[in-house]
Amino acid sequence: MKQLFKTVLFAIGLLLTKGSYGQHVPNWQNKDLQKDSLFGISTEKAYTLLQGKKARPVIVAVIDAGVDTLHEDLKSILWINPKKKKNDNGTYGWSFIGSAKGNVQYDNLELTRQVRQFEAGDTSRLSINDLTAYHTQKALLTRQLATAKNNLRNYSDYLRVIGELESAIKTNFNLADIKAYPPKNLAEQKVARTLLNVLADNDDLAAFKKQLSEGITRFEAEIDYQLNTAYDPRPLYVGDDYFNSKQVIYGSPDCMGPDAHHGTHVAGIIAGLRGNGLGADGIADNVRVLAVRAVPDGDERDKDIANAIRYAADHGAKVINMSFGKDYNQDKTAVDDAVKYAIKKDVLLIQAAGNDDKNIDSSAHFPNPSYLSGGKAAAYIVVGASGLKGEKAGFSNYGKNEVDVFAPGVQIYSSIPGSKYDYFNGTSMAAPVVAGLAALIREYYPKLSAIQVKNIILKSVIKSEALTNYCATGGIVNAYNALQMAAGL
Repeated sequence: MKQLFKTVLFAIGLLLTKGSYGQHVPNWQNKDLQKDSLFGISTEKAYTLLQGKKARPVIVAVIDAGVDTLHEDLKSILWINPKKKKNDNGTYGWSFIGSAKGNVQYDNLELTRQVRQFEAGDTSRLSINDLTAYHTQKALLTRQLATAKNNLRNYSDYLRVIGELESAIKTNFNLADIKAYPPKNLAEQKVARTLLNVLADNDDLAAFKKQLSEGITRFEAEIDYQLNTAYDPRPLYVGDDYFNSKQVIYGSPDCMGPDAHHGTHVAGIIAGLRGNGLGADGIADNVRVLAVRAVPDGDERDKDIANAIRYAADHGAKVINMSFGKDYNQDKTAVDDAVKYAIKKDVLLIQAAGNDDKNIDSSAHFPNPSYLSGGKAAAYIVVGASGLKGEKAGFSNYGKNEVDVFAPGVQIYSSIPGSKYDYFNGTSMAAPVVAGLAALIREYYPKLSAIQVKNIILKSVIKSEALTNYCATGGIVNAYNALQMAAGL
């Protein structure tokens, strides 16, 4: 889940959000290129094809950090366990990162866990290959920790100097104010130079301060939890036999958890209630969202993801959204087996490509559809993020082989906890656009298999020259085209 935050956690000089990144256009992902001059997926146009047709409810599992089950725009579309009794199977879903003792909110990166595992034994007894891996990972962890500390210091210094400037000028000064102000020292000069760029693009100092504060919170989490080998919440809050990947009975019915921002936003993109005047309209109109909590603030654990996929498949999900990812794996075989299990049950899995602006054809990214034993998952779509003009979002991962399609993932407006709404960036937002489209197709054409739905989505994209070298299809998903194609089968 760490991937989401990399879109806002750049160095100070890269905090600028220019062009389409600064535009706030609610529901743009549902717009049509020809009608609206925005590279959405033509959702509203697609609904003209569905007039008079009946839809069957489709269960979509959101494997994430949790979903706000009380949200005004979501509570009526949540899956409710028909077999619930004493909450043993969860009313709205399940959490694999909690227990009666509490919830895991923060966790390590997989890199941190692997270094800790090496150091738990006698490193002098490691094989040459393992010793090399340990030294490589230890060095990388040390560098990342140093970077996080440096970034925390820089962000804190910027926020402090802005406070001093506000004392000298006025609270929440604007571009004209900073242009007229003569810096008193080098620190003020440095910050003023950045502010001239930031406020020229968006003359809102409060928004920039908020971004800095969020950055500080993120870097503190990296230092205290994600990159800290001394921190391990698993024994305290989960208490399972962690290295036993066959263990499935553990967890908690609390599928909301302590911080459901990410999962709530994802759920709203897929299925936020349409036409009620609240927030944004979801892609699909007859979905039941099954919340499966398995993603902490840090890297998800393979055992939890495998069990989350199986849980979703066993409880009727026909689409699974997976807006998470990491650079290392601990038990890929367990995840692969779960993917195979879900596909045998006719489930389509949708995976976010990640937000590192890297080519995942040549860089590891987990989970992925390539099985460790060979072959590739047939009902699995990997999604990159596109902007309002059909361009690759600057943060989005890409790959001609590993990324299938792109979908809107910049400034996406959707639900957040407390019956509120906000704009988020990320391939985490692009994946649920595709998950919503998959659900929409399966609602109205329930006889189509997961593999058929995948093929329809890939074959019905609108090509974008800007994406030719970034994904297998070279295009952005389109609901209108997809439904036309589905009707013809």
